[in-house]
Amino acid sequence: MAATRTPRDRWIEEGLLVLAEGGPDAVRVEVLAKRLGVTKGGFYGFFDDRDALLRAMLDVWERESTDEVIARVQREGGDPRSQIQRAGMLTFSSSRLLPIDLAIRTWARHDEAVAERLRAVDNRRMALLRQLIGAFCTDPEEIEARALLASCLAIGVHFLAADHEQRTRGDVAQHAVDLLFDRPPRPTAAETVARKP
Repeated sequence: MAATRTPRDRWIEEGLLVLAEGGPDAVRVEVLAKRLGVTKGGFYGFFDDRDALLRAMLDVWERESTDEVIARVQREGGDPRSQIQRAGMLTFSSSRLLPIDLAIRTWARHDEAVAERLRAVDNRRMALLRQLIGAFCTDPEEIEARALLASCLAIGVHFLAADHEQRTRGDVAQHAVDLLFDRPPRPTAAETVARKP
């Protein structure tokens, strides 16, 4: 009986996991084969070389973090503010996409081709933000500023090391989102617990 070949998408998925853990230099055929429990020979049935794998990984990340997120946000609907928050949650609170996104941002600092891919993804995300913010804000300058602030908040909150006194990072970030999108502030986690009988 012939040996079953490891599917192409498993090589890509394992590559994305390794990228998130150790950056692009950690993505090596030998490493992936060992993690998958297979020989590296099967790799070359799907990819000409490591660069082909890296391009395929970027394709999957781009599709999942833009096409699929945008499609889900549009399919699930809701008011523009909730759609913005859903898009952010799907991307920047996802235990799968967030580490990959952050690793690609670091990678893009040293690789112009990756920087171009990241720019394309960020431009699509900004276009979605402009569209949704434009549903409740008419000033083009304010739309652009809010879209920038929302993007900076979604990405930057993962890099900031500051404490927030008596508040949790989640509570402060949520309050920032509420301010940014003109929503009444929600009670913090501590306030919610204090109100319970």
